[in-house]
Amino acid sequence: MALPFFYLNDVDTAASVITLNEETSKHVVQVLRMQAGEQLNLTDGKGNLFTAQISDAHKKHCVVKIQTTSFTPQAARKTSIAVSLVKNASRFEWFLEKATEIGITEIIPLLCERTERQHFRYDRMKGILVSAMLQSQQTWLPVLHEPVKFENLKMMQFENALKLIAHCDDRERSPFSNFQINEFSNSVILIGPEGDFTPAEIEAAIESGFQPVIFGETRLRTETAAVAAAVLLCIR
Repeated sequence: MALPFFYLNDVDTAASVITLNEETSKHVVQVLRMQAGEQLNLTDGKGNLFTAQISDAHKKHCVVKIQTTSFTPQAARKTSIAVSLVKNASRFEWFLEKATEIGITEIIPLLCERTERQHFRYDRMKGILVSAMLQSQQTWLPVLHEPVKFENLKMMQFENALKLIAHCDDRERSPFSNFQINEFSNSVILIGPEGDFTPAEIEAAIESGFQPVIFGETRLRTETAAVAAAVLLCIR
């Protein structure tokens, strides 16, 4: 049976004993009713995995002793999705969960001309990433950016990356299968809002080196297109 899995930010990798924060301590001691002597796993979301044994099962500051430490290198290629916020926040949260489970490296919430919802609760969204990382037994947390205005995307560095934009405009688009993605290819894809990118935004992206792509013949919701993109970029 798998050990319970918890996230701690900024873990001292050299420490032999760690005191868990109050929230994690409460979950370990009061919710799971774990006792001294039982084991659990911890990760810092930066590739490190710590197997630890509870030495003091205190509900506010549980103390654990590190038994083993391992490190999983991050994937050789970086996969990024820049996706517009949507009016229904729960749909965007669903995308965040699934993208994390699939293994996306970086998520950039976009504010486009047609983006309807612009309120973004960063702490809540990061919490969803953390939960999805733990549920899928991973040790790398995706990088989550604060929302970025579409026109400011050009200031972000997408070095040596395949750059794609998915849109519904009538202009020519290539099937995703036409693009070669290997284990060392960085990639970034832009997914527009409900109502799609404006023609001006599409043109600006193309001028910046983004290539138009199509997933199929049906029109997808923003969050569905983003999850489809995550699968196509990561499952190789």
